Amino acid sequence: MPVLRPGYTVRIHQKIKEGEKDRIQIFEGLIIKINAGHGGDKTFTVRKIVEGVGVEKIFPLYSPLIEKIDVKKEGNIRRAKLYYMRGRAGKSARLKENFVSEEEMETAVNEAVAVQKDKEETAVTEAKQE
Repeated sequence: MPVLRPGYTVRIHQKIKEGEKDRIQIFEGLIIKINAGHGGDKTFTVRKIVEGVGVEKIFPLYSPLIEKIDVKKEGNIRRAKLYYMRGRAGKSARLKENFVSEEEMETAVNEAVAVQKDKEETAVTEAKQE
């Protein structure tokens, strides 16, 4: 199990049994709360927005139905419980974030460089047209 904290954006791979078939369903969202249970009682609440409606799921931390947990982003927060996120939507629902993996960091840097190059190219073409 990875270290989980409120403010982390995670992808939970959960086993779902439908009849005789098993499949993996992914639930991706923001951890808004970690219940301070002891041992097997520990749970965490994940929130995501689906078609404009907030959906929260409570997962037992040591459930055998959880295949794996991927931490995608780490948010910079100063609270233990992020209940205030329930009342937010749009841009106000964003957190300042840190990149978790080097791949995400490289992708973000490459996108920023590409945007900067596009701005410079448009500035040069506009200067030539004048």
